[in-house]
Amino acid sequence: MPAKIKTYDVIVIGSGSGASIVDAALGQGLSVALVDKGPLGGTCANVGCIPSKMLTVPADRIMEIREASRLGITADVQQVDFAAIMERMRRPRAHTQHQMREALQHTHDLGFYEVEGHFVDSHTLQVGKRQIRGDRIFVVAGARPVIPPAPGLDQVDYLTNDSVFDLAERPDSMVIIGGGYIACELGHFFAAVGTDVTLVQRNERLVPAEEPEISQLLQQKMSERMRVLTSTEVVGVRQEGQGIVVVGQDRRTGAQVQLSGQRILVAAGRRSNADLLQVQNAGIETDPRGYIQVNEHLETNVPNVWAFGDVIGKHMFKHTANREAVIAWHNSQHGHKVPMDYHVVSHAVFTYPQIASVGLTEAAARVDHQVLVGRARYDDVAYGMALVEEDGFAKAVIDAESEAILGFHIIGPHAAILIQEVINAMAIGVPAVELGRGLHTHPALSEVVLSALNNLTPAE
Repeated sequence: MPAKIKTYDVIVIGSGSGASIVDAALGQGLSVALVDKGPLGGTCANVGCIPSKMLTVPADRIMEIREASRLGITADVQQVDFAAIMERMRRPRAHTQHQMREALQHTHDLGFYEVEGHFVDSHTLQVGKRQIRGDRIFVVAGARPVIPPAPGLDQVDYLTNDSVFDLAERPDSMVIIGGGYIACELGHFFAAVGTDVTLVQRNERLVPAEEPEISQLLQQKMSERMRVLTSTEVVGVRQEGQGIVVVGQDRRTGAQVQLSGQRILVAAGRRSNADLLQVQNAGIETDPRGYIQVNEHLETNVPNVWAFGDVIGKHMFKHTANREAVIAWHNSQHGHKVPMDYHVVSHAVFTYPQIASVGLTEAAARVDHQVLVGRARYDDVAYGMALVEEDGFAKAVIDAESEAILGFHIIGPHAAILIQEVINAMAIGVPAVELGRGLHTHPALSEVVLSALNNLTPAE
């Protein structure tokens, strides 16, 4: 006879930001099921923001040593212990997974299913050989790498951000397919540790969601360290001896180029895991790209089913998913629902130079606003001059009528830290002029933010 269906008050699919829903529900004495095939902790902890930063930090130090001559310092990188760097990155990841599994297996009122589940109907999941049912379900199943349909790619041993962190030896050469955040951060790391890197980007710009001048500067700086091909489609891949050949075609001219590498890394974007969950069996609607559709309250079209995080494809950042978790749980509890506000979603790209952005780009802002734009170079302020930082800059996008900050964008050292005061101001609705009321320590790099806001002129 088939096993009896076990019913829970709450089912959570995904142990990344979904873990906070598990904690909240258990804290209220509810019965909870967590379904996650692993790795426990989700994308950020295992194959995303945390392990990648464990790599970009030593890459930054290498670059600072190499560029020390501009400060009158002669220094060389004597040795890079690739295996030690990778092991340092993997050790806390394994420890966190172990601790999390131990806690989950010994938590009262929690059913832990470390398998890939899928929907049977609107509130029933198949998990291994049994079925479970939930009164409330939260889908936080994440995303996975997009694998482009390049002929021959499926015949070679390629890396993705899911597998690149398992490398034990440094590749002598690498071709990276992609030019977004993941491709550029990993390109920075491998080039810094001595791999001969070629970056192949289908789009005409690297990190195309950023301001065009930021993309341009990043490409300029990365091109000094590696080969960068934009507007290039990968039209073929083949094994050749101990290496891999990637055939790229210029999308403007049709000209082809052959690129060789010991390893190939596919970093061409992410796709929702909704299809793996067979959400169609639940009647959950998805958009043409396969992401689960939700309303402003993070509700799917199926009653008592919420979704958030990468699986909905809104803003695929860990801090966004953490806030979405708070909103989704609140809305599952209370009649007074609150919307998820995305207008102050920030992000950082830990390349060299570093990038940080919040809000609208200039082009997006000009669709509905009369815009003022302010710019300041790092070396416009004293500490920027001390750093001999001649390329980095900050850009402010301001509503001309209300003086509201619509967007802010930085490229250069410590960009992710510098932008925080702007994020806070936008979150509480402080107009641009008010940021200057707080004294900015002189001579600190934060003066570049104030300088950009002091240089506002009408957008051309």
